[in-house]
Amino acid sequence: MAPGHFSPALFTFLRGLKVHNTREWFAENRARYVADVEAPMLQFITDFGPRLRRISPAYVADPRRSGGSMFRMHRDTRFSPDKTPFKTSVAARFPHEARRKVEGVPSFYLHLAPRECFGGGGVYHLDTPALTRVRQHIVAQPKRWAAVLASGVDIEGERLKRPPKGFDPAHRFVEDLKRKDLYSLAEFTEADALSANFLDRYVEACEQAAPLVEFLTKALDLRW
Repeated sequence: MAPGHFSPALFTFLRGLKVHNTREWFAENRARYVADVEAPMLQFITDFGPRLRRISPAYVADPRRSGGSMFRMHRDTRFSPDKTPFKTSVAARFPHEARRKVEGVPSFYLHLAPRECFGGGGVYHLDTPALTRVRQHIVAQPKRWAAVLASGVDIEGERLKRPPKGFDPAHRFVEDLKRKDLYSLAEFTEADALSANFLDRYVEACEQAAPLVEFLTKALDLRW
């Protein structure tokens, strides 16, 4: 079988980084990072681009090293008690094209770490105005929301304990109106991530999440 995008060296590097999470160790092993983590992820993003456009041409897979879909490895430690400088995972976000104009746009997402691999799409911790628009769209378009649920998508995320203010506590979809996050994620093993068909597996996860992401996109008056 042909090799996949990622090799065992990716997880070996991340395990080493977790043990030696210092700037000095990272600098000494930067060539390994580029060869085993960054380059494979950027190639994965490049190859995912055409597949993503088939799901929705409004979502972006950007393979640039800086400012693209791949998250930086450096952590923002300014307000965290954990001062370790690097993330011990590699991840990519594929956001809506309106990301520079609209806060909290829906996205597709991929996360790879030892024993913690997953991917899918949706929204996480939307600000109150955007979340209110999503809730209003559920109320205004109950048939479309029912179709999202009927698609089999498994929606995850935190919920309020009580219905949000201004919404009917007896509404048919009150449990969904309580949601603070709306996303769908598929879990993968390390072996999945290393397989030759992992891109196909990830595309399937995004396709599974697509009915939810489409609903969220349209709720925010964005192009799907």
